[in-house]
Amino acid sequence: MNILIEIIQGLGSLVVGLINVYIWVVIITALLSFVNPDPYNPVVQLLHRITNPAYAFVRKIIKTNFNGLDLAPLIIIVALQVIIVLLSSLLHAI
Repeated sequence: MNILIEIIQGLGSLVVGLINVYIWVVIITALLSFVNPDPYNPVVQLLHRITNPAYAFVRKIIKTNFNGLDLAPLIIIVALQVIIVLLSSLLHAI
Protein backbone atom coordinates (compact mmCIF):
# COMPACT_ATOMS: atom_id res chain seq x y z
CA MET A 1 0.00 0.00 0.00
CA ASN A 2 2.92 2.31 0.72
CA ILE A 3 4.23 1.92 -2.83
CA LEU A 4 0.87 2.96 -4.27
CA ILE A 5 0.92 6.15 -2.21
CA GLU A 6 4.45 6.90 -3.41
CA ILE A 7 3.38 6.41 -7.05
CA ILE A 8 0.35 8.68 -6.62
CA GLN A 9 2.47 11.38 -4.99
CA GLY A 10 5.07 11.09 -7.75
CA LEU A 11 2.45 11.41 -10.49
CA GLY A 12 0.89 14.33 -8.64
CA SER A 13 4.26 16.05 -8.45
CA LEU A 14 4.68 15.51 -12.18
CA VAL A 15 1.28 17.11 -12.84
CA VAL A 16 2.19 20.08 -10.63
CA GLY A 17 5.43 20.47 -12.58
CA LEU A 18 3.58 20.40 -15.92
CA ILE A 19 1.14 23.02 -14.65
CA ASN A 20 4.09 25.22 -13.64
CA VAL A 21 5.58 24.86 -17.14
CA TYR A 22 2.21 25.82 -18.67
CA ILE A 23 2.06 28.89 -16.42
CA TRP A 24 5.44 29.99 -17.80
CA VAL A 25 4.22 29.39 -21.36
CA VAL A 26 1.20 31.63 -20.67
CA ILE A 27 3.47 34.32 -19.19
CA ILE A 28 5.82 34.20 -22.19
CA THR A 29 2.92 34.36 -24.64
CA ALA A 30 1.42 37.32 -22.78
CA LEU A 31 4.74 39.16 -22.83
CA LEU A 32 5.18 38.42 -26.53
CA SER A 33 1.80 39.98 -27.25
CA PHE A 34 3.25 43.35 -26.20
CA VAL A 35 6.09 43.13 -28.73
CA ASN A 36 4.01 41.75 -31.62
CA PRO A 37 6.56 39.24 -32.99
CA ASP A 38 6.61 37.68 -36.44
CA PRO A 39 3.48 35.46 -36.64
CA TYR A 40 5.27 33.06 -39.01
CA ASN A 41 7.98 32.23 -36.48
CA PRO A 42 7.58 28.53 -35.54
CA VAL A 43 8.14 29.20 -31.83
CA VAL A 44 5.49 31.92 -31.79
CA GLN A 45 3.07 29.65 -33.66
CA LEU A 46 3.71 26.84 -31.15
CA LEU A 47 3.10 29.14 -28.18
CA HIS A 48 -0.14 30.39 -29.71
CA ARG A 49 -1.33 26.86 -30.49
CA ILE A 50 -0.66 25.84 -26.89
CA THR A 51 -2.33 28.81 -25.22
CA ASN A 52 -5.20 29.77 -27.56
CA PRO A 53 -7.55 26.93 -26.43
CA ALA A 54 -7.24 28.06 -22.81
CA TYR A 55 -7.71 31.71 -23.81
CA ALA A 56 -10.81 30.83 -25.85
CA PHE A 57 -12.27 28.84 -22.96
CA VAL A 58 -11.79 31.71 -20.50
CA ARG A 59 -13.07 34.31 -22.97
CA LYS A 60 -16.19 32.23 -23.54
CA ILE A 61 -16.96 32.19 -19.82
CA ILE A 62 -15.83 35.67 -18.72
CA LYS A 63 -15.48 39.00 -20.47
CA THR A 64 -11.72 39.56 -20.35
CA ASN A 65 -11.16 42.64 -22.51
CA PHE A 66 -11.02 45.77 -20.37
CA ASN A 67 -10.00 48.99 -22.12
CA GLY A 68 -7.95 47.11 -24.69
CA LEU A 69 -6.15 44.99 -22.09
CA ASP A 70 -6.81 41.25 -22.24
CA LEU A 71 -6.96 39.73 -18.77
CA ALA A 72 -7.34 36.11 -19.93
CA PRO A 73 -3.69 35.22 -19.16
CA LEU A 74 -4.02 36.61 -15.63
CA ILE A 75 -7.21 34.63 -15.03
CA ILE A 76 -5.59 31.46 -16.34
CA ILE A 77 -2.50 31.93 -14.16
CA VAL A 78 -4.57 32.54 -11.02
CA ALA A 79 -6.77 29.51 -11.74
CA LEU A 80 -3.75 27.28 -12.32
CA GLN A 81 -2.13 28.53 -9.11
CA VAL A 82 -5.30 27.62 -7.20
CA ILE A 83 -5.22 24.15 -8.79
CA ILE A 84 -1.58 23.74 -7.75
CA VAL A 85 -2.34 24.69 -4.15
CA LEU A 86 -5.31 22.32 -3.97
CA LEU A 87 -3.44 19.47 -5.62
CA SER A 88 -0.37 19.95 -3.43
CA SER A 89 -2.41 19.98 -0.23
CA LEU A 90 -4.28 16.89 -1.40
CA LEU A 91 -1.04 15.07 -2.16
CA HIS A 92 0.48 15.97 1.20
CA ALA A 93 -2.64 14.78 3.01
CA ILE A 94 -2.27 11.29 1.57
